[in-house]
Amino acid sequence: MKKFIFLLILPILIACGGTDNHEANITVVKQYVDAVEALDYDAMETLLAENYEGYGPSAGDTIQKAAAVESWKKSVADLYDKIEYNRSQFAGVTIPEGPNQGDWVANWAELQIDYKDGESATIWVNTNYQIVNGKIAKTFTFYNEADVLEQLGYVFINPDNL
Repeated sequence: MKKFIFLLILPILIACGGTDNHEANITVVKQYVDAVEALDYDAMETLLAENYEGYGPSAGDTIQKAAAVESWKKSVADLYDKIEYNRSQFAGVTIPEGPNQGDWVANWAELQIDYKDGESATIWVNTNYQIVNGKIAKTFTFYNEADVLEQLGYVFINPDNL
């Protein structure tokens, strides 16, 4: 009888363990988001795994940890005045199999970005963070780059119409 009761509650115990892991992973991502808002690239660096890989927003965009940190340093120095995450939502999930197997945190947010030149843009961003051993190992980021450029005054011209 004891074995039967244990087998009945085992799935609940496993599910609870996963939830705790999701909560810890969400905390890591929230710390990263806080670092982005603070334009604190040192804090960002500590939250990225040594083998970090970032993908997006465009197909073919890939970056590793050292280049990502350097890019943030340059952006903080030359580009961004302020980044604010509005309506930010987080969800933890475990992918059980395949090339992206593991624990992930999805973040959906509206970002308000103020640039040093006085321009600003509001964008909807979805970033998925893979968490391994309490660090961000991989990200996939999606947003509409054309929308940002249009908000900044860029005009798209079809060369066939010239």
